[in-house]
Amino acid sequence: MTTTTTYIAFLRAVNVGGRTVTMERLRALFGELGLGNVRSYIQSGNIFFTVDEGSADAADRAALTRRIEEHLAAALGYPVPVMLRTVEEVEAVLAAEPFAGVEATPDVRLVVNFLSEPLPADFPVPYTSPKGDYEVIGADPGTAFVVVHLRDGRWKAPANLFGPSFRGSATARFLHTTAKILAAAKKS
Repeated sequence: MTTTTTYIAFLRAVNVGGRTVTMERLRALFGELGLGNVRSYIQSGNIFFTVDEGSADAADRAALTRRIEEHLAAALGYPVPVMLRTVEEVEAVLAAEPFAGVEATPDVRLVVNFLSEPLPADFPVPYTSPKGDYEVIGADPGTAFVVVHLRDGRWKAPANLFGPSFRGSATARFLHTTAKILAAAKKS
């Protein structure tokens, strides 16, 4: 019996800024790569798939990420950064309760940022933006936890949330949405 690992691909720049792609199309593109059991969740670019343990894809996540990004860029005509996490990794993020003691309100949002690389060593955590509109309250090598304070019901994220020395990619999901994505990924 072959064992598999379920991955969640958190895609950046999908269905924002005029770049529209259906989830049906995204599922087809992932299927073209030979990935198993490809599914999607909501329109913001969350794809689930499996890889067989012992396969090249299971052995080298960085190579798998590059392969997916290159395929999406070729098919869609623009870069789509991909942050791959296993179901177990997302479970661990949520189990750590990174926002313990912080309440989501109509003016406060709790945001999980999936990172392609760790935050730079010179980025202080915790960090509060000069305008006080967001706080980076914690981070691990693949994730940053941000509390957003809305002004007049809105938040305009800066071009580089984590400072000019952060050269990686990040994609954000609300904490409650991350929990829903995880639950959907765990369904067979």
